Order: sequence, then structure tokens, then C-alpha cells
Amino acid sequence: MADLIHGPDRQPLPPLKPPPRGACDCHAHLYGPFSLFPIDPAKGDGPDTGYQDYRGMLDVLGIDRAVLVQARDYGGVDPVTLDAIARSGGRFRGITTQSPEALDDNLDILVDGGFCGIRLSSFSKTIFGPAMLETYLPRLREIGWVILIHLQNIDEMVELAPRLRSLDVPVVVDHLGRIDGSQPMDHPGFQALLALLRETDHCWSKICSWYRLSRAGAPYDDMAPFAETLIEVRPDRLVWGSNWPHPNSPVSIPNDGFLLDQLMGWAGDDATRQKILVDNPARLFGFE
Repeated sequence: MADLIHGPDRQPLPPLKPPPRGACDCHAHLYGPFSLFPIDPAKGDGPDTGYQDYRGMLDVLGIDRAVLVQARDYGGVDPVTLDAIARSGGRFRGITTQSPEALDDNLDILVDGGFCGIRLSSFSKTIFGPAMLETYLPRLREIGWVILIHLQNIDEMVELAPRLRSLDVPVVVDHLGRIDGSQPMDHPGFQALLALLRETDHCWSKICSWYRLSRAGAPYDDMAPFAETLIEVRPDRLVWGSNWPHPNSPVSIPNDGFLLDQLMGWAGDDATRQKILVDNPARLFGFE
């Protein structure tokens, strides 16, 4: 089967500076291989990319660990991610997307299978969005899972921030809160995100997908101030993600080695790179 949408650069370049040992890609998706996991386009499209493809990319970049975010709505357990975690030898974790009722029904399988969080999205087609945040809380508090918040745009952070501030479970805001390169640094939503990082210990953010958020295009100079400000404010509450295989991208997909080089440059020094790539993911997602 041909890819339903274009996928990653199949020839990743090694980064100019190798990442520290134990580095983690905290945001990637798997869709296949379609020969083992036939795709239903009605439940989300994606390129034919599987465990071996992804591990090959990680090996070139020097990344040891990964957090896979469920790519399609299976109405329950995601077999693609479950299979990849099992094959990873403890190097992968998973983030699921499903209703509170399905979560209760599938909890033992998910926990035993290496899942460690749930994603609530106002951006994707899923009906499970931030509006349902409090519905999930009792179960997530009990099992110690992380909540990923996936926004349509940074404007949502203004009203959402007080709710996130009141939580007693870890919460991660995906994709720099979805601030884009045309927006100012003093945007109320971005300032609300900065305040959460600065003033709480349970709120985190993910530096990811800036190539999609840029309005200037490669080399994405308009996104550097946002990433660098997040790093300056709270380097111990940030993680990085590749967004491999870059699904549904409206822009040209850059090489994954180049994206890692950018993150390494923004981090500025080895101690900060160690926090963002190794220590923070290990703490947040439960890697030993």
C-alpha cells in the first residue's frame, strides 16, 4: 500500500554533535507497517512507517529512548504502539488516546504494556479534548500517569492555564503550546505557558514541531526566540520531540538530524542538553 500522506526523510543525517547517552525522543508516532497493522483511513491517515523504520532513524541520531503517541483512534488499545513498546526492550513508552470508559476497561493491558499517559487534543479529530480534563483526573491520579495537552492554537492557553495550574498530576503542553512564528513573544497564551512553567512544578512543555509552526520557513529563525525563552525560563521542565514521521505536514519535512541539531544549539550547553534530552524524560515518563 502506498503512503496516504508523505512521510519522513528516509535518509536521516547524524547530528553534528552527538546527544548525551540516554537521550529520549518524547514525541513520535507509528502507523504500520500496514502489512501487519492495516490502516483504516476513516480513523486517521499516516505514512507506512513502523518500528524498524523508526529505530533506524533513532540509531542514526544517537537517541536511545522514545515516547510514542497513539496516532489513530482504535477505540481502545493501540496495537501498533503496544507492539513497538514490547519490541523495544524497555526503551519505549506509550501515550494513549481513548475515552474514560475505555481507559478503565483497558487499564491493565496499557499499564503492563508500557503506556504512561493519555493525550487530550483540541487539534485532532478525536473527541477526547481538554474539556474532559477533570473527567480523567481520578484514574490518572491513582495510576500516576501524565496528561499531554494538544492545542489547536496558543489562544486556548489563556483560559486553560488556571485549570492546568490546579492539577495534582503531571501535565505536558505539546508543541510549544502551538505558538506560531507570526505571533509576538508577549502573546497572552505564550505568557500563560511561561507562567505555568515558572510557577509550578507539575507543568511541562515539549519543544517539538517548530518547523510546522514557523511562518518564515527553513531554517525557522522565527521560532528560535520561543524555544530559547522556554529553555531560559525552566530547562528542568522541558522535553524534546521529533514528531517523526511528521504526519499531515502542510510544509516541507526537514531532515531529523537537522532538527536535533537545532535543539542542541538552542539548549546551549551540555548541562541543559542533559536535562532536556535525558534527565527530564526519565523523570516524567518513568525510564530507569
